[in-house]
Amino acid sequence: MQKTQRLPAYSLFAALLAAAGLPIYIHAPKFYLDEYGVSLAALGAVLFGLRLLDVVQDPLLGKLAEKTRTQRRTYVSIAALIMAVAMVALFAVPPLLPPLVWFGLCLTFVFSAFSFLTINFYAQGVIKADAMPGQGHLRLARWRESGALTGVCVASVAPVALGAAMNAPFAGFAIGFCVLGLAAVWAMREEWSTAGVAASTGFATVLKDPLARRLLLIAMVNAAPVAVSSTLFLFFVESKLAAPGFEGPLLLLFFLSAALAAPVWSALAERFGPRNVLLLAMGLAIAAFGLTLTLGPGDWVLFALICLASGATLGADLTLLPAIFASRMAQISPSASEGFGLWSFVSKLTLAFAAVTLLPLLERAGFQSGSLQNPPEALALLTLLYAAVPCALKLIAIALLVMTDLKEA
Repeated sequence: MQKTQRLPAYSLFAALLAAAGLPIYIHAPKFYLDEYGVSLAALGAVLFGLRLLDVVQDPLLGKLAEKTRTQRRTYVSIAALIMAVAMVALFAVPPLLPPLVWFGLCLTFVFSAFSFLTINFYAQGVIKADAMPGQGHLRLARWRESGALTGVCVASVAPVALGAAMNAPFAGFAIGFCVLGLAAVWAMREEWSTAGVAASTGFATVLKDPLARRLLLIAMVNAAPVAVSSTLFLFFVESKLAAPGFEGPLLLLFFLSAALAAPVWSALAERFGPRNVLLLAMGLAIAAFGLTLTLGPGDWVLFALICLASGATLGADLTLLPAIFASRMAQISPSASEGFGLWSFVSKLTLAFAAVTLLPLLERAGFQSGSLQNPPEALALLTLLYAAVPCALKLIAIALLVMTDLKEA
């Protein structure tokens, strides 16, 4: 089988990475709260610290990925093993240290391995797509991001589904994750090759390139709306919409919509150009998400429709922007490890910034999670931050993209 026909392997590996990303932020805190009585405040502090660690270490992991690229298969296998063992330790092994310490230690290994694997995976994708005929970067992105979004959806609901069949659903989730990891590593075993690719010249090559710098800036600004809305999503559904218990289904609807839409956006981009299609999707995102400003208690059905529409536009963001950046890396830094180290850095920086700014603002306004008596000004601020700020940030991203000439990419 020719290498250009192994794209499903990239989809499977992307699903593995996605299953270790956002769902862990959803599952792990609740598990340690319910099982070991760790306070949400303490868990939140640890997660914030891990986000900061992610921001700091990603460029360093990009450098490590570049130094080990000639042995990429070996180092990827080691990192995948570390991530799987840490996942089992997190969910299936009683804490061998105080629960909060064990929680932080396990997640440190999970997230560090996740970041290293992600950088290697996207860097390998540059090499793969550049060797493919036609618009290889868009074709690969379609398989990769569809797999990633499917992985998010499955991992988000897996513990709930397993709960109906076994007494330890989170242990089952961890074991299932290990099985997925074994399958993904095996499927990708022939893909980890950098033969014939020139060694990287370092971060300077990427940062000195005007187009690469502009794409990194667009990525950071465009990731900010998702960082803001994901940070406040649970609070908005629970307190503004007065719909506790609907958070999980609405979140699943959002990501399912993104997964189904991603291949469509990629196909449109191959025909009409990624820049034009991305601008269309960004405009639709504002039109859809802006309607959130009009919602009040009990409007969860309308919000579900908004999740459906805005999730579909997210599929374009996650598919087209990385493909455009990968295309540029293929020209200026074909090894791409350090380039995607920077890409991961700017993407995660928005998550850390959102967490450290938005929640204190709400707290100062008198907002209390889970309370049925939040003051009107606190709920008004929650709506403003959740709905209006992302739309404003999206407008800035649109303006930056309009001013960017992508012909070189």
